[in-house]
Amino acid sequence: TLASASSSSDSDTGGASPPPRKKHRASAAEGAGEPGASAVLTGLSGSNGAGQEQESSELSCLNSAQNGESSSAGGSHSNGLLSNTDNSNGVGTSNGSSAGPCSGTSSSEVGSLKKKKRLSQAEEDVIRLIGQHLHGLGLNQTVDLLMQESGCRLEHPSASKFRNHVMEGEWDKAENDLNELRALMHSPNAIVVSLPSPPSQRMKFLLLQQKYLEYLEDGKVLEALQVLRGELTPLKYNTDRIHILSGYLMCSHADDLRAKAEWEGKGTASRSRLLDKLQTYLPPSVMLPPRRLHTLLRQAVELQRDRCLYHNTKLDNSLDSVSLLLDHVCSRKQFPCYTQQILTEHCNEVWFCKFSNDGTKLATGSKDTTVIIWQVDPESHQLKLLRTLEGHAYGVSYLAWSPDDTYLIACGPDDCSELWLWNVQTGELRTKMSQSHEDSLTSVAWNPDGKRFVAGGQRGQFYQCDLDGNLLDSWEGVRVQCLWCLSDGRTVLASDTHQRIRGYNFEDLTDRNIVQEDHPIMSFTVSKNGRLALLNVATQGVHLWDLQDRVLVRKYQGVTQGFYTIHSCFGGHNEDFIASGSEDHKVYIWHRRGELPIAELTGHTRTVNCVSWNPAIPGLMASASDDGTVRIWGPAPFLDSHEKCAT
Repeated sequence: TLASASSSSDSDTGGASPPPRKKHRASAAEGAGEPGASAVLTGLSGSNGAGQEQESSELSCLNSAQNGESSSAGGSHSNGLLSNTDNSNGVGTSNGSSAGPCSGTSSSEVGSLKKKKRLSQAEEDVIRLIGQHLHGLGLNQTVDLLMQESGCRLEHPSASKFRNHVMEGEWDKAENDLNELRALMHSPNAIVVSLPSPPSQRMKFLLLQQKYLEYLEDGKVLEALQVLRGELTPLKYNTDRIHILSGYLMCSHADDLRAKAEWEGKGTASRSRLLDKLQTYLPPSVMLPPRRLHTLLRQAVELQRDRCLYHNTKLDNSLDSVSLLLDHVCSRKQFPCYTQQILTEHCNEVWFCKFSNDGTKLATGSKDTTVIIWQVDPESHQLKLLRTLEGHAYGVSYLAWSPDDTYLIACGPDDCSELWLWNVQTGELRTKMSQSHEDSLTSVAWNPDGKRFVAGGQRGQFYQCDLDGNLLDSWEGVRVQCLWCLSDGRTVLASDTHQRIRGYNFEDLTDRNIVQEDHPIMSFTVSKNGRLALLNVATQGVHLWDLQDRVLVRKYQGVTQGFYTIHSCFGGHNEDFIASGSEDHKVYIWHRRGELPIAELTGHTRTVNCVSWNPAIPGLMASASDDGTVRIWGPAPFLDSHEKCAT
């Protein structure tokens, strides 16, 4: 769409093809019922030779004016702006013959032809956007021709003059230009009409600030001081900034000034940046926002990516990384929908799996009383057994990596009162913690500092401990189903037997309700930014909650969720996707913004208890099942070259 739009032409000459002869243009005008053109043709068909020559001359001049073909040597078109050209001596040519002056053309004929060429507002906007982009590339003659032929104006003459004075550092003239622009700032299209201070005052402040800094860089301290005291201060605007500017007087040299002011220094770069700021105070009818076409194209690409169900690569704001000639689309074959590996080393139901925070390892816990640590090959993404941790008599139903991936805590099912803290690097058991044989420690979460963790269970235990298992604090009578520590280091989220998630603060011993469901919350996890919570709710499925606004955002459809504990996860770049196991033996994947699944992965033969998405490799995912296997999911093993390059 972008390609066809940019290649179209508003000229009747059909773009780059040579213009038709004038008599043919007149015939086309007559066929279209244009009275002015018809009158000219009538004159051409008359028997009076002088009249025919005069009318032919008028027609030639009109057509030349319409197509920007006037040979007048009038003023140049600076920055794409139409200059006032004196056409009294202009000469038009028709079929290579000389024609007379155009001064005899009637106003009705001119108006008629201009009416035919009148552009819509959208068309004028597109032409201005293209002109601005070409001007940025330095194609000024092309811009001049485009503006002349279309009859558009790239920007207001006062704005053009203002631009030149700013870029040339003629600050007094630029300030005078502001007086001319002040009347143009009250347009309803101006984006700053609601600001408390007048736009002209803010613009003048920016100009004077640049003037002040350039004087300082040139070593003209007295002139800079005069600007500060005699021009900036009397504005009575942004006094805090004026105090900061006054401190720059103490800078010993230009490099020191640029560093402290975080300023590019005198020259094109800083003045261009200044212009970008100044343009925001003017309506687009006067001066276009900087790089407007580039901004629109980038927004179009971002929108296409947002609508792409399978887009799972790092966002790149550069337009150089995409083709503007085709809509963006990602193939399902690039998505982790295909079984790449089946891990069969466990000899019983696999209850949990979790990738390490750096994505280099996977931990799996099973009913067979073992935890297996798998190493992820960074190139092939294949997993191989690294270490087996044994001795969990009740089986392993939950695992939690420490923030630096040094330690791994393993919990058991409801009848287990112990938890194990392993050093993953050495394979040694650092702590085996049990506060009471009556406990049921089924869930655990690490504090962001990596030195503490919280643990709890459905029998009313809720502890905070150190790495040696020493009890630091406790919360009595809270029956915990699942735990999560927020990044603030103080708040612990816990789902309980009252179908809710509450926030607990161990520092001031306060708690508050955050989420309330109508059915038991079997498990939950929180997004990296701490804003969203993903819940597996008994008989309901997977729910997405906004923890800040405390509202239910979305209910995802398709998954079968009874009263088994199933763990879902966020995944992909920017955590745009959600994956969950299911009691119907499948893995379901949704785009975060859509309720219907975009993929249903088959292969397991019993309930899928847990899904984990690799945080460092967005195309890698693992699922653990009661069938005793762990499946590793990735893109299709063979991708065509055009599919690999689709993103």
